[in-house]
Amino acid sequence: MNEHPVDLDKHRGMAAQKATDIRRILADVEANAKLLRDHQDVVEIQLLAAPATSWIEAAAKARYVLNLYAAQLAPADTRHRDLVAAVLADFTRLSAEC
Repeated sequence: MNEHPVDLDKHRGMAAQKATDIRRILADVEANAKLLRDHQDVVEIQLLAAPATSWIEAAAKARYVLNLYAAQLAPADTRHRDLVAAVLADFTRLSAEC
């Protein structure tokens, strides 16, 4: 037995190595996407659990919903994207005044 592990990737073709790398990356992306969905579920349950107790909390909830909405907009829908950005900027500006 050899004390040093054998790098099996060196013995495979470049295409096979790239295919393996892509599969690994895709598996990581899928795992991260599932983790993100799980975190979003937790956040949404918490947001639904209790009403906002201040305008700042209400703005935070609205900010979350607007970001969900904006993520679904088509890239060409610049008017709605600009509208969402303007409302979020208003929330930020008005929250700083509190």
